[in-house]
Amino acid sequence: MKKILSIILLTLIPVLSWAQNPEVTSPNSKIRIVPDSRDDKNFDEWHLKVYYTINNTPTLIIPKIKLGITRNDQTFDKNLKLLKFSKPNRISEEYTALHGKRSLRKNSANEVVASFETPEKDRLNIIIRAYNDGITFRYEFPEGKGNFTVTDELTSYVVPDSAVRWLQKFDLSNENIYNKMNADEEQRNWSYPALFQATDSSCWYLVHEADVNRDYCATKLSNLNKKNSYKVTLPGAHEGEGEALPTISLPWKSPWRVIILGQLSDIVESTLVEDVSTPSILEDTDWIKPGLVSWNYWSDNHGTRDYQTVKKFTDLAAAMDWPYTLFDWEWDAMTNGGDVEDAAVYALSKGVKPLIWYNSSMFKWITATPVDRMKTHENRVEEFTWLKSLGFAGVKVDFFLSEKQYMIDYYIDILEDAAKFEMMVNFHGSLVPRGWARTYPHLMTMEAVRGAEWYNNNPELTTTAPEHNTVMPFTRNVVGSMDYTPVTFTNSQHPHITSYGHELALSIVFESALQHMADRPEGYYNLPDAAKTLLRDLPAAWDDTKFMDGYPGKDVVIARRKGDIWYIGGMNAENEEKNKQVNLDFLNSDTKYKLTLIEDGEHDMDFSTKYSVVDKSSKIDIKLLRRGGFAAVLEPMQ
Repeated sequence: MKKILSIILLTLIPVLSWAQNPEVTSPNSKIRIVPDSRDDKNFDEWHLKVYYTINNTPTLIIPKIKLGITRNDQTFDKNLKLLKFSKPNRISEEYTALHGKRSLRKNSANEVVASFETPEKDRLNIIIRAYNDGITFRYEFPEGKGNFTVTDELTSYVVPDSAVRWLQKFDLSNENIYNKMNADEEQRNWSYPALFQATDSSCWYLVHEADVNRDYCATKLSNLNKKNSYKVTLPGAHEGEGEALPTISLPWKSPWRVIILGQLSDIVESTLVEDVSTPSILEDTDWIKPGLVSWNYWSDNHGTRDYQTVKKFTDLAAAMDWPYTLFDWEWDAMTNGGDVEDAAVYALSKGVKPLIWYNSSMFKWITATPVDRMKTHENRVEEFTWLKSLGFAGVKVDFFLSEKQYMIDYYIDILEDAAKFEMMVNFHGSLVPRGWARTYPHLMTMEAVRGAEWYNNNPELTTTAPEHNTVMPFTRNVVGSMDYTPVTFTNSQHPHITSYGHELALSIVFESALQHMADRPEGYYNLPDAAKTLLRDLPAAWDDTKFMDGYPGKDVVIARRKGDIWYIGGMNAENEEKNKQVNLDFLNSDTKYKLTLIEDGEHDMDFSTKYSVVDKSSKIDIKLLRRGGFAAVLEPMQ
């Protein structure tokens, strides 16, 4: 009997220990999440602590993530009675992505569910996961029925004063410049994602959200109440159409709160935002084709209303072997020899598929035509039927400028109707990606970035672009395709001071499944053969991505692979020349590669092209001009 009792006690010890000291650890044991309450009582305010292992030592990186949510009937934060922590559950998944940083996605996590009860006997679960490249958590009301209004979300991230941060002032277009801050210098609303360098400089973390759907709104961050506490904040009443506060139906789960965490390489290479999002709803995806696009708006704001201009950009796409050309705004006013239907026929005759622009019609003060054609299901069915008959491959829908639940519905309505007609989608004037490219893989790209069109708006981007371009790979482009519309060698209304090498590198460093090449035709026709060939053959979807070197706002080097060919792009943001050495140890063993290196020449409008044979043991020495850059292609030799 004593022996049996001893066995029972020994069996219970791990369970009791887990219940008293819960934690969630990543599969590689580098990340640890510790749920805690203020004074270790069941009736109190719960929060998370996040540790990261540095030099074999667990280091507290985020001292507190406050938890809680409020409904119109009650508050779920204080006085929560802890019912239990579940045993750890291993999440292991593999899936294929049609575009983005990596085609084959593998992710694994350990998940724990913390179950609480309010004094009113209502249940709240907090689902916590630790991945190798970050943490995620979400709220769940697992029981009950009925509809409620979420009046506030209390989630907030406490950031130590010593952490360096890159934050973008919030506006509805998400097109501001990121500011580097050494402390909490300003209190305001901030856009996602937000990048932080921990006190120990070897650890970084990027705060975002994922899997936003019809059941909630998108949110932002705010430190208005406490300088060092970045609170998840619901839309304001004045921010676009619809009700500010989301309504939910029980049972219900919130979007994931996401923190990508680790070294800079972990940040840049992560696909965590899409990994935790809902899998694809599409069965047939053969019609979804990433590719490069010729685009006339940057060099001629009114280009699409001129049939002859449209033809020139179609000819550019055909000459460069790009699959698409975009008919931007004013296509409904096209004259000078043809209309939009003539332009579509012309494009298809050249082997180029047309894409076409629409106004979302959500704001009366934005009157760019055509309006209303995407507004209702009936409008969309009529328009998509017409577009399909003309051979259009996709739509660009602009001017959403709201993150309310009402607008989330509208985004998803467009995506669902577009899929029925096999139309790819590009959202502009939009929110930052929330993982929808996994759920709706025909969502090819989104704007939500201060892109090259800002050279047309005012002179600011002329001076800010070099630094801005080297912050985007660590922030905005981490979380999804980014329609920056890059690679301009000529000038628009306001000039650029980045070198030709820098501009060429953008085509590799910036990821977008529809990569809109913004320059006028002669900007590409006049390139030397090596640069022109690179842009002609360049993929828009990648099998792998590797961060090679860099620091936000200073420089960046990224390598991307398609098939067995590697492309490397690097950019210098600073006003001084630099020498970089790129290590090629990521290449396959026992394979020789032909290297085509296109770097800065004698001045910023000049290229220097070099050819050599390299292998896994090779290193490339590269000179970058101030605000310069380079691009390289590595092809296996037979």
